[in-house]
Formats: sequence, C-alpha cells, structure tokens
Amino acid sequence: MEIKKKVAFYTLGCKLNFSETSTIARTFQNEGFERVDFEELADIYVINTCSVTENADKQFKQVVKKAMKLNNNAFVAAVGCYAQLKPEELADVNGVDLVLGATEKFKITDYLNDLSKNDMGEIHSCEISEADFYVGSYSIGDRTRAFLKVQDGCDYKCTYCTIPLARGISRSDALENVLQNAKEISQQDIKEIVLTGVNIGDYGKGEFGNKKHEHTFLELVQELDKVEGIERLRISSIEPNLLKNETIEFVSKSRTFVPHFHIPLQSGSNQILKLMKRRYQREVYTERVNKIREVMPHACIGVDVIVGFPGESDEHFLETYNFLNEMDISYLHVFTYSERDNTEAATMESVVDINIRAKRSKMLRGLSVKKRRAFYESQIGTHRTVLFESENKGGYIHGFTENYVKVKTPWNPELINTLHEINLTKIDDDGCARMEFTKIMNYQL
Repeated sequence: MEIKKKVAFYTLGCKLNFSETSTIARTFQNEGFERVDFEELADIYVINTCSVTENADKQFKQVVKKAMKLNNNAFVAAVGCYAQLKPEELADVNGVDLVLGATEKFKITDYLNDLSKNDMGEIHSCEISEADFYVGSYSIGDRTRAFLKVQDGCDYKCTYCTIPLARGISRSDALENVLQNAKEISQQDIKEIVLTGVNIGDYGKGEFGNKKHEHTFLELVQELDKVEGIERLRISSIEPNLLKNETIEFVSKSRTFVPHFHIPLQSGSNQILKLMKRRYQREVYTERVNKIREVMPHACIGVDVIVGFPGESDEHFLETYNFLNEMDISYLHVFTYSERDNTEAATMESVVDINIRAKRSKMLRGLSVKKRRAFYESQIGTHRTVLFESENKGGYIHGFTENYVKVKTPWNPELINTLHEINLTKIDDDGCARMEFTKIMNYQL
C-alpha cells in the first residue's frame, strides 16, 4: 500500500488567509496527501504569509526554522501576500524551496516535482496586474466557525497599504458560488460563518470579470440570510463609506446576521485621513456608529486605528484619542504605523519617532481595555445566545455571544460547538463574562 505524503500548513495574518489556506489544503487532500498539524512531522510545510503585520520577515523565518527542526529534509513552500511582494527575500531564507505569488498559490500542487530540497528557493510570481481572476475559498478547520471569502483585491489607494500590490484589483465571487459555498459549510455542522475579503463592502465589482457591480453587498447579505442550516452570519471588517444604512437596517432585522460590526477608522483627524487617502471623513464614521446604535443599541462595534502615521502631530493624535473616547464603540484594534516599501507614505516627510509611535499605541490600547470593559458591563443582566468553542483553557470552555461578548463556564466537552441561551451575570478578573443557562438549544445530552 502506498504511504501518503504528509502536508502541514501555517497561516500568518488575516481571516482571508485562513480561508485560502483551507482551500489550498483541500487541493492537497484531493491529490492524495494527508494533512497533519504543523507541530507534526510532514513531508511538505506550506506557509501562507502576510505583508500587513510588522516583522513579517522575522515571523516567517521563525516558522521556517520550526519546520526545519521538525524535519530538515522537508519541502518548504511560501505562498501569499509577502511571497508576492518580496519573493526574492523569502527565497533567500535557509530551507525555503518554493515561493508562489498571488495567482500561483492555488495551483501549488502543479509546482511540486519530486519534493527534493532546492539549493535556492524557486520563485513563481506573476505581475500583480495578472491577478485579475477570482478563486473562491472557505475555511472549515475550526468546527465552530468558518471563514467564507466573498471578495479579493482592492482598488483603493490608501497611502500606507501594500494590499493592492500583493492581491491585485478588486474582484468578487459570483453570487451563486458564495451561496453554494455557504450551503456546503452549513452541511458540515458549522454554526457560524464569517464573511471575509480584502474590501468586502465592494462586493459585486468584478463578479463577471468587469468593473460593473452585478450585485451589491446588501444583495449578498439578503441572499445569504435565506440559506438554510446556518445559525449565525458575521460581517468581518467593512469600510465606513461602504457600510450603507440599508445594510445596517437589514442586519438589525435579520434571521442570521449578528449585531457585530468591525469598521476601520484609522484616524480621528480629517487631515490625517486625507494624507492616508481614506475615502471618508470622520463625520461619516460618526453617522455609521449613530445609525448602528439607533437600530441595535446592544451591537458590538470594533474599530481599526493606526498611530504614528507621517505628519501625525500630538494634536492630531489627541483628536483621534478624544474622538474614540467620546464615541460609543466596544473595542479597538491598534496598529503602530510601519513603513512599507513601494507605498506613498514611506516617502512622506514629518516621520513620527518610533518611541512616540509606541507611546501613542499604548495609550489607545489602554482606551480599548476601558471601552471593552464598559461594553461588557452594559451587557450584564441581558439575555444572549452563546456559541461555545472547542478548547479547554484552564478548566473553562469559552464562547462568544452574538454581539461578541466573550464568556466562560466550567469545562464540559459536550458544550463544544453548541448554541445556548444564557443570561450574562458578571465580569471575571480576566475580563471574560460569566453566565447562567436559561434554555438549552441544539444540544443533546
């Protein structure tokens, strides 16, 4: 009997990368490979890279080192955003055999020959202008939640961002494909789907290979809401200028879409937003938050913000801090600005000192802790539904309510991947909410 070759995957970066890793893994499995955990001995290690996080090269080198420690004869392939932007840099890393760019990563098995180690990483990377076709993806590695990719690429020209260089133009999956993928996921006993993409509010553009919008994001949301067998749908990050009032209103009445929005702000100063070439001013952001609060007072609202962008003075930063402090939001994802090659911002003057960037980042992270605590406290005494995850952390099982409050209760493996109606009772020392069951749903003892 032929012994199956083993393949392992490591994903750096965003939800979109996780959905694509899962799709690439299924390609390997369809070709007779056995998928194993990255901590295990494998014949091939595939690393899906990210260009957004700081120290992307450092992280990548650590992961390669880990793979080589497990099996120094293993074949190591790098794919994804960083592989598209800096293929030579990755190919130079000791142990790397293959580097595939934006369009090649989904055909990875075509590039595997005899799996013998190369002296130098072999590069197959297209011009990013060629990344104009769409490959649908979804992840079903984590049983409780799946990431469903609906869109890829971006036509925006934010001055700090390399994503258009790494992923190409904005393009979308056909509506029937998205619905088909959602049906496939729902048949796997997965309770929650997270919609993901680079710029998901731009959904519909490029659906039929042209620049016209055949469908809108609102139509996508309306159609997904009808798919049977899905308990929850969650919208991942969406641009404030593309989050329309109609979508907010639809979510507030929806059968499956949960009251949780993650809306990038990046700066609370209109002057800095202009330098960043963002497509809105802070007033638009205020309108979106007010609209959500009007129709869904209990909604969770997350915010992305960048500190230390070139030209950000103390006054600009305080404008951002005060804007966020006064806004009724639930948590922040704080990014410290770091220069990226081939971006407009990297050549700008008035560079902010690294130590000042760190200090500002710390201040906003502190504000985030305060905001999350206040949001959780506002939910104490309310009736919610929680979906439990699969890990035993210190004798507790954790889960998230529909409006993204993290809860914990003593470990019980029978709760994994089940939905329950609960009351939120108090906040623990670790910041998680405690709860009591009110009614059991979808759960056989």
